[in-house]
Amino acid sequence: MQFRELAIPGVIEFTPRVFADARGQFVAPFEQSSFVDATGHRLGLAQSNHSVSRRGVIRGVHFSDVPPGQAKYVHCSRGALLDVAIDVRVGSPAFGQWVSVLLDTEVPRAVYLPEGVGHAFVALADDTVMSYLCSTGYTPAAERTVHPLDPALGLPWPADQDLVLSDKDRAAPTLTEAATAALLPTWQACQARYADLRAAISH
Repeated sequence: MQFRELAIPGVIEFTPRVFADARGQFVAPFEQSSFVDATGHRLGLAQSNHSVSRRGVIRGVHFSDVPPGQAKYVHCSRGALLDVAIDVRVGSPAFGQWVSVLLDTEVPRAVYLPEGVGHAFVALADDTVMSYLCSTGYTPAAERTVHPLDPALGLPWPADQDLVLSDKDRAAPTLTEAATAALLPTWQACQARYADLRAAISH
């Protein structure tokens, strides 16, 4: 398993080995040992999610209150999607910036998004499947959203597709509005959370 940190602090791209033969192929999208090497802590698994989207569907920008937040380890098990991580941590040196990774079955990459980082993606093909490993369960009162079409963010959605959003995402505030309303996690709270996770592995 190869890995590299992207331009958003704590966001890591993983590329597993693919074992192919006459029958097809085998791949392990997640390996705890490689994850620990990359992050310095284990991924606590509280929930596994699976979404199916038609071409042009955008899901996000989603994140959770910190603490505890919800870290996500995501990969595409069918179709293709453009995955985007957005730094919404107030005080982060990369606040308001984003990175994108093409996730598909040709090169089975995965992306880790730590607590406090916003997540969004657009399906590039019909019946695209996104699989998520989540560190905490779904807690409606702690879930937050920023508008994925916020012009100030300038997220890299394809111009040749009719984009489809949920009512919730379409009604979401811009990043500036969310910051003004104190809906965003802070860099300080997130760093404290990451330190707690790293300390736990030594025990």
